[in-house]
Amino acid sequence: MPGLIGKKVGMTSIFSPEGKNLPCTVLEVGPCVVTQVKTEDVDGYNAIQLGWGEAKDKNTSKALKGHVQKAGTSAKRKLVEFTDFEEELQLGQVLTVDLFEEGGFVDVVGTSKGKGFQGVVKRHGFAGVGQATHGQHNRLRAPGSIGAGSDPSRVFKGMRMAGRMGGKRAKVQNLQVLKVDAEKNLLVVKGSVPGAKNSTVIIEK
Repeated sequence: MPGLIGKKVGMTSIFSPEGKNLPCTVLEVGPCVVTQVKTEDVDGYNAIQLGWGEAKDKNTSKALKGHVQKAGTSAKRKLVEFTDFEEELQLGQVLTVDLFEEGGFVDVVGTSKGKGFQGVVKRHGFAGVGQATHGQHNRLRAPGSIGAGSDPSRVFKGMRMAGRMGGKRAKVQNLQVLKVDAEKNLLVVKGSVPGAKNSTVIIEK
């Protein structure tokens, strides 16, 4: 099974059997419903679409309502496609957090926290011009030179400069599963995952 959808509940810490204090993140995962099964004959590729979370009726289009009705479920907040899977899954099948095993490893995909418009020191780790002598009074966090003058007479694409930071898709790989609570749909993984509290995450095996 490639993965499930859930949300980030928050961070805490637990003690290992050896007595080490391990920082960990609590995720509320599933239950997810198979809302579509794509095949190579019909769609050109094999994939499954999972739906997670209940969406309000006023925020749901008629097209989405009709789409999920085929699976016999209500509208979902998040729909995600997975192409890498081995099991035979049926339309309307419910998948829960017990797909994961304690001691296993997962990848978590989320949207990183937005930091707004930031300078090069914070965004890229520049040192700044640095010196405050020789008449420089406002150059401590400046980017410095960004290229030559006459040749090439332009700034190269991809130049690291100030700009909007964060708010992008990010993946953290190989997080160890410390605990699985099937009754409460909770998954505890070692370390941190991208995103703020209650943000949607995708957990991949």
